[in-house]
Amino acid sequence: MEQEKFSPTIEDYLSIFYILERDGEPVIGVRLAELLGVSSPTVTNTLKRMVRDGLVVMDDKKGPHLTPKGLETAQSVMRRHMLTEWLLARMLSWSKLHKEAHDMEHTISDELEAALMEELNHPEVCPHGNPLPGHEDAVASWVCLPDLKNGQSIIIRRIHELAEENTKILSFLEESGVITGSRAFIKSNLPINETVTLTVGGKDIALGYAVAKYVYAELVKQPLAV
Repeated sequence: MEQEKFSPTIEDYLSIFYILERDGEPVIGVRLAELLGVSSPTVTNTLKRMVRDGLVVMDDKKGPHLTPKGLETAQSVMRRHMLTEWLLARMLSWSKLHKEAHDMEHTISDELEAALMEELNHPEVCPHGNPLPGHEDAVASWVCLPDLKNGQSIIIRRIHELAEENTKILSFLEESGVITGSRAFIKSNLPINETVTLTVGGKDIALGYAVAKYVYAELVKQPLAV
């Protein structure tokens, strides 16, 4: 049976709800407005529609959160997006996948979603390393760059979804070689000025914590050629 479909706007809200709730972050109106690039009154009106449609419930203590129906729908939206990214990865550069997939995800049917999952061999993460719903354990051991120490060898594994929304960040990371699968070395991590410097591909790349916090890596015991 085909799952009930909602407008692209509602699906965008569901995606943000899903990401924040998955990461244990509170969902508040100001945060939604910031991430979605809309006004607070717009958020309020949209939340009312989502409550009406049984996707969100309002809680005086916890704030708005997804209902079982909302969670199921949000998971489907996330899967469709990530599977579309993998499909486009055969044709487009890494930094362009998110935006193009976002434009296409709303048109993917349940049947096509299932077919893509099969064709792509049931991936656990998207091309940027974010977990498909149900595969959070696949990324649990990866560490964000500000939590790493000087001299550690790493493999870049994930760029968080919230950073994907900024095409300038993705383009910069791609141009710098800081993409999933890249080998790197923590040259310095300076909390006093909130900067991590990586050696990637023989070049030193400085990232402020504002960006570095969205980059996750796998620690490796043996030094890597970078």
